[in-house]
Amino acid sequence: MEIRGALARLRRTTGLPVAFGGLVEPGRRQVRISELSGTATPALSSLAVTPGNGLGGKAVALARPCAVTDYSVSRQISHEYDAPVAAEGLRSVVAVPVVVRRRVRAVLYGALRTARPLGDRTLGEAVQVARDVEQALLVREEAAELLAAADPAPEPGAGPWREPGAGARRERVREAHAALRALAPRIADPALRAELLDACALLTARETPSGAVRLAPREVDVLACVAAGATNAAAAARLGLTAETVKAYLRSAMRKLGAGTRGEAVVAARRAGWLP
Repeated sequence: MEIRGALARLRRTTGLPVAFGGLVEPGRRQVRISELSGTATPALSSLAVTPGNGLGGKAVALARPCAVTDYSVSRQISHEYDAPVAAEGLRSVVAVPVVVRRRVRAVLYGALRTARPLGDRTLGEAVQVARDVEQALLVREEAAELLAAADPAPEPGAGPWREPGAGARRERVREAHAALRALAPRIADPALRAELLDACALLTARETPSGAVRLAPREVDVLACVAAGATNAAAAARLGLTAETVKAYLRSAMRKLGAGTRGEAVVAARRAGWLP
């Protein structure tokens, strides 16, 4: 999903008519071209690109963007993939790696069917699209890790109602919920942001909060931080807000919940299903 959306953005922002790309296959060091945008043939579909080979392989090996003005005659790359590139009629090509936690996870390509240099603006826009994909993949991984940490395997022999360590696990759930809520605003892709917020809802007492109290998303974010033990200053740092803004959201949430203190607001929000 991230690759498909990224290719559409790459074509839109750079003006390049052709874009394609794919993820590094799990357990292997090759990139499988899985998505095509603006292509005229299926020549590049499912192509396996190995590190060091061709333009994309060079970008993987160096973990940095690479570009050629005329692919078929360039002396800067090897030519294992000349046939499918020529079949699609591509000449000027840029390949940008997507690097997450110091590991290349995907490659995005943009191309022209004429041989002319790709300017700095075009290259910069392509790199920015790759950075957006990096952020999306990183957030997805962090969300999965937080959810896994919040739902550990039951302890052997523990009963269904009074499991040993249940209080600590409940606190981990609350910390994970607060962290996931803080991650959501960093995501530019609305579909991925909604997916993450749906994951947050799985950690609450009910997936659909009570209709009696309607809280704004940022009010829930602030309450989630407070429930995890954060001060206003800590919540502000986590959410990218000012301390005064956090106070304003907290006051608004307290008023809606009929709470006189921060603690009462958290309890009321949990009862209403907004917090775990």
